[in-house]
Amino acid sequence: MSGPQIFFAEVNERQGVFHRRAFLLGGMAGLGLAALGGRLAHLQLVDTQRYEKLAVSNQFNFKLVPPPRGLILDRNGAVLAANRPNFRVLVSREKDVDVAATLRTLANFVPMDEARQRRIEREITNAPRRAPVSALEDLTWDQFSAINVRAPELNGVTADMGEVRVYPDGGAFAHVIGYVAKVNKEDLTDTGPNADPIMLHPGFRIGKQGVEKAFDLELRGRPGAQKVEVDANGREVRHDTDGDIAAVPGKTVQLTLDIDVQNRALEVFGEESGGAVMVDCRNGDILCMLSAPSFDANRFVRGLQSAEYRALANYERKPLLDKCLSGTYPPGSTFKTMTSMAALEAGVDPSQTVFCGGGMYFGGRYFRCHKHGGHGPQTMHDALRNSCDVYFYAVAARIGPDRIAAVAKNFGLGQIFDIGIPGQKRGVVPSTEWVRTHRKRDPKWHPGESLSYGIGQGMLTVNCLQLAVMTARLANGKKALNPRLVRSIGGIDQPSGAEAPDLPYSAEHIAYVRGGMAAVTEIGGTGYRNSQLGLGDILMAGKTGTAQVYSYKAGMPRGQSGPWRLRDHGLFVAFAPIDRPRYAIAVIVQHGLGGSTAAAPRAREIMRTALLKDPEIRARIEQPLPMPELAPDPEEGAVPDAPTDAADIARGLAEAGPA
Repeated sequence: MSGPQIFFAEVNERQGVFHRRAFLLGGMAGLGLAALGGRLAHLQLVDTQRYEKLAVSNQFNFKLVPPPRGLILDRNGAVLAANRPNFRVLVSREKDVDVAATLRTLANFVPMDEARQRRIEREITNAPRRAPVSALEDLTWDQFSAINVRAPELNGVTADMGEVRVYPDGGAFAHVIGYVAKVNKEDLTDTGPNADPIMLHPGFRIGKQGVEKAFDLELRGRPGAQKVEVDANGREVRHDTDGDIAAVPGKTVQLTLDIDVQNRALEVFGEESGGAVMVDCRNGDILCMLSAPSFDANRFVRGLQSAEYRALANYERKPLLDKCLSGTYPPGSTFKTMTSMAALEAGVDPSQTVFCGGGMYFGGRYFRCHKHGGHGPQTMHDALRNSCDVYFYAVAARIGPDRIAAVAKNFGLGQIFDIGIPGQKRGVVPSTEWVRTHRKRDPKWHPGESLSYGIGQGMLTVNCLQLAVMTARLANGKKALNPRLVRSIGGIDQPSGAEAPDLPYSAEHIAYVRGGMAAVTEIGGTGYRNSQLGLGDILMAGKTGTAQVYSYKAGMPRGQSGPWRLRDHGLFVAFAPIDRPRYAIAVIVQHGLGGSTAAAPRAREIMRTALLKDPEIRARIEQPLPMPELAPDPEEGAVPDAPTDAADIARGLAEAGPA
């Protein structure tokens, strides 16, 4: 048996194959190590800052902080809308957290009925995960502290302090300033300012009405952020104040309103329903724009219960309706100023008389005057002073509706003014063209409709702001003033209402109508008794009006005995002082029966407040009366003149008395 044999050729061949494989694998391993080393070097040297940021972002988060909303001020700088601290509790939907049980626990510290708990639970369930939802607001310090110390034990619960909008005089300015409320789904957009992530913040509010809504973007400001350290579950561990980004407060909006005049208007209206607007006759600034009855805007910020809202919405005096801008009413006899202007421009002789015997027949119908026995012969001046319906029936039938409509529009009726806030209703200033385009069933103007038109009834409707502008333009006598509500935004003044064209009417005609308005508040005028200011020589000119809102049938109760909703409206427009007009006012008392009894006394008190606040007017009122003229004293040592007759001697002895 032969032994093993070694063939060196085979060994060399196997070794060669081994070495080739070793070199190949070694090269591949080397390339892998080189790639790994290069990647590590890239990560550690090139991408260092990027991964540092990612690491920090895992450790720290930025919480959006709503900016302080801009202030709203009156003309003198008094605060009408501001912000105050707000202790609140936020609840978010976390993993393995029973939201209902959490709310029941919170109810042990803050009163929360079951209905409210269910509503908050629905909001939390519908919100994105870990998105905080405001569950409780306006907590007392004791309530806030009790929840705050237990917050670590309550997953998803955070107690913090934010800001809430507050209206110090919420009732007086509720309609004009409006209010803020939570963001709804309808408020969100895909682009633009309403796509900002801050809109989803539980403490963020947007304007819902009035100035708050119209200037929402200016009042919002720019949000900031808080830098907080979080754990692996995303829960806040601590607040890093050095990394905070400060929020930019919203701009300050200053209005032309006067807080004292506005509050006085609310006070004199009491429980009555209506509106009052006061305008500066020199520049169009609105000092007062009150709608009554009002509501507390602070309640809307916190969130009304459904029962509260229904009570406001269903109340027959409609506190949610802005009666200065959105409510339209027949102007009644206050419109006779416009009929007079139209008649003068049409060439009617104001000294020509019309006999009033208590009414007049026209087209087979008897049109009554408010004075059953009649006023007798009336000139235009007399008719304005006495508010004689028959005179204006005759004049309106003579000049027609189109002339009246043209004058009314030039004095501001039927117009929408750019005062910065929405909600204005145009009303109706009818004409033959208007009837053709709007009354499809009967597109013809009937002659009898002119009579009602002439005394401010029929199809004619206006709002309170329009009446105030009409009166201010009459009082100014030259400029077609435009009303201005916003004085400045962020310290930048807004255009004045005096930057307006001249009225296209004769100054003599305007002066004549103003003279008729002055006669209304003199002895014998329809507004004399309740229009006396009691401020020395400061007098007020005006025009009363009573607008019928329902056609009464025989036997139906009217007046105080009738239902409130069927009573006539009371209106009054006025300006003062007569010699140098400063302020114009329009007051509408809804279903107030009479302008002289319901509207004029309220207008008088509001006007007194404005006049007494005006430094020039107050100085004029407080000017001392001149000393009476006395006979000069005889010179010292001079002998008095001797009596001229026995009567003088007797008077001298009587004055001297017994010796």
